[in-house]
Amino acid sequence: KGRCNGLVITELAAHLLGQLVAVHPAYDVMFDVFAPESLHNNPKARTEWARGEIVKVIQASRNLGLSVVPIFSGALLWHTMYPWPQRPRGLVEMGFKELAQLWQPLLHSAEDYGIDFAYEIHPGEDLHDGVTFERFLAATGNNSSVNLLYDPSHFVLQHLDYVGYLDCYKDYIKAFHVKDAEYNLSARSGVYGGYQDWKDRPGRFRSVGDGQIDFKKVFSKLTQNGFSGWAVLEWECCIKDSLQGAREGAAFIKSMLIDTPSRAFDDFAGGIQNHEINRRILGIAKEEKL
Repeated sequence: KGRCNGLVITELAAHLLGQLVAVHPAYDVMFDVFAPESLHNNPKARTEWARGEIVKVIQASRNLGLSVVPIFSGALLWHTMYPWPQRPRGLVEMGFKELAQLWQPLLHSAEDYGIDFAYEIHPGEDLHDGVTFERFLAATGNNSSVNLLYDPSHFVLQHLDYVGYLDCYKDYIKAFHVKDAEYNLSARSGVYGGYQDWKDRPGRFRSVGDGQIDFKKVFSKLTQNGFSGWAVLEWECCIKDSLQGAREGAAFIKSMLIDTPSRAFDDFAGGIQNHEINRRILGIAKEEKL
């Protein structure tokens, strides 16, 4: 299933559909382009269409023998991300409760088909770091279909520990985007970017291998934690051409893949368990029969 002439379908991603599950009215015009023109200026119909399409993605994934759907969460709270003006008490809790309610029917469908949603932690989404993922997970009642897509590039741009994150959420990481990024300290602009083009922003995405991410640490930690999914090249760079980035990126990922050992490097020292030898090493007298 999902294979043709050596080409393997790793997953059916549904990011734009997930975005449309929850859209704040301030973003209606900009997000309308993700839906058919017949649904423009009709947020309710647009959301229902997106939810129906996501169910189709779930079903198609099952038919192809896949188990994960990478996706965005959408956002009701993103416009309040910076606490000015101050957020009213209870707003955040209400926002995540409502977001969870919007997703519950889809989560149940995913459970029925044995599919995990891998939410990409991404700016513009209500799930944009570990804390917001935890809030959403709790609001869904710890639904087993709520999982994560790991993309370290977004963590570099918000100064989040992208290696430590792998330990914090190792049980939830079901998908992996290999995308690079860099943050160059500037006296004129910072994390928010000053509305500049990507090439002029202090934080920007780079072709894989050209940024600041230590992928040796990333691949080592994922391997250590037992991640068995695909390393998917995601290319976004404001400097290098995409074809060059694809050629270099494929070779780069191949060089990062780790073959796990069939035995421990020092197992020659272990041998067969011998209680008598262990007692002697510990200085424990041999048990005497009474």
